[in-house]
Amino acid sequence: MAGSDPVEWYYVGVDVGTASVRAALVTREGQVKTTAEEMVTIWKPHSDHYVQSSIDIWAKCCSTVRKVTQGVQRNQVRGVGFDATCSLVVLDQNFQPVAVNLDGEAERNVVMWMDHRAAEQAARITSTGHRVLSRVGGVMSPEMQPPKLLWLKEFYCWTPDAAHFLDLPDFLSWKATASLARSLCTVVCKWTYCPTEKWDTSFWTAIGLEDLLENDHSKIGNVTCCPGSPVGEGLTQEAAAELGLDTGTAVGASLIDAHAGGLGVIGADVRGFSLPCEDQPITSRMAMICGTSSCHMAVSCQGPLFVPGVWGPYLSGMVPELWLNEGGQSATGSLIDHVVKGHVAYPQLQEQAVKGGEHIYTYLNRHLSSMAKDLGAPLELLASSLHVWPDFHGNRSPLADPTLRGAVVGLPLSQTLDDLALLYLATVQALALGTQHILEAMTQAGHDITTLFLCGGLSKNPLYVQIHANATGLPLVLPAQTEAVLVGAAVLGACASHDYSSILEAMEKMAKVGKVVQLACISVGFHWSNICGLCWRHVLGTMMN
Repeated sequence: MAGSDPVEWYYVGVDVGTASVRAALVTREGQVKTTAEEMVTIWKPHSDHYVQSSIDIWAKCCSTVRKVTQGVQRNQVRGVGFDATCSLVVLDQNFQPVAVNLDGEAERNVVMWMDHRAAEQAARITSTGHRVLSRVGGVMSPEMQPPKLLWLKEFYCWTPDAAHFLDLPDFLSWKATASLARSLCTVVCKWTYCPTEKWDTSFWTAIGLEDLLENDHSKIGNVTCCPGSPVGEGLTQEAAAELGLDTGTAVGASLIDAHAGGLGVIGADVRGFSLPCEDQPITSRMAMICGTSSCHMAVSCQGPLFVPGVWGPYLSGMVPELWLNEGGQSATGSLIDHVVKGHVAYPQLQEQAVKGGEHIYTYLNRHLSSMAKDLGAPLELLASSLHVWPDFHGNRSPLADPTLRGAVVGLPLSQTLDDLALLYLATVQALALGTQHILEAMTQAGHDITTLFLCGGLSKNPLYVQIHANATGLPLVLPAQTEAVLVGAAVLGACASHDYSSILEAMEKMAKVGKVVQLACISVGFHWSNICGLCWRHVLGTMMN
């Protein structure tokens, strides 16, 4: 095994997020040595349309990988793993970009995951009641690929030139290896593929996309593999030159970005932390990847669990041979930014944060603590008369209603910095109660989750983390490496290189526990989630009726 060699071995993880490409050089033990990041361009040609360029994205992948590997020898890099948002890439027969909007800009060939243009198509697909919908919580989301494909066909963006439709993670592995093999993560989670039954031809015919059945489904993929499996023969000569690595370097079958975050945290060795999941199977854990949006990942090994309003069960969707259920919130970090930056007092907040040399959310957290101290009240109860319905971009889980919109109840006439801080607090509390709602749905369906494992940008916000511990009543584990998504991507490369025998082994060795956050009780016999939760559910009931 490579670990016995005195030379240090490395793996490169590449994460293509919503707005940037990040790369990391990761050791065999999961330590992140260096990172690099470059922004990617997002175009919004119409309302609810968000598009990108696969050329731009790949160029940023190459430049970030070259940056993180410049201090090591090429032969020290044993494997590469890619993860990306579940966006849709369209290419022609010569693998050149095809426009995905009526503006005809061919280079803009990526329909982003957050693009909701196909909401009507998604509703139509849901109305078919087709059996494949049971694997997506019964409701087709506009963030999945079938409705996006249907929109492209119906609005004439599906030209005769369009020959290849790929999830962005699979596009990256194709660019690296020239292999069109799709990861089971992408096609199972976002395309309705089933590993045991393959493509359901009756589904594609029922929704008017029978074109995709031609030539043995070549446009959407007829070869699949488990995440972390070696793809093709490794890096092609062209890709190796662009990335600054050796030809033939192992490339692992890719993951959607949230699922890479799951790999980067959920399999960590927790011995010595007195957690309820110690000596329990991985099925007692939930990975929560919280950034622009949030995903809630839980696996089962006893068979598929069907959870209404929650995506899955997906066989091998994240961990090979295990069933995955995936809850989620379409807007979390983006919602907090929207609420805070749209408030009249935001310029004052910026001024105060700059004066103190703090990030705006660090300042807000400290400001809330000061307010609580001055009032002699628990911080968690400061916003007890202010309630936020957080589905500004629809509800992904467990209501599975993309048409829902946000609401705020209890706003005063004033617009002070204190008011902004309270609105921020109420928004974070609403998101935490949304997580609890998802947990309840999963528990009722048979999951037994005792510990949450967090990663992503919001996991670095102590207020967000503590409120989630309070709302759920579960211990929250934060990773030792703040770049857990990049570690998860590197796990794919480590597995593809055969330096580890399986994804499970690589996760246990490379994911590390950093900190545990426990429930903080605020009064004898009561907990803020009991009080605020009742109010939140009252608002829910009022709106739904």
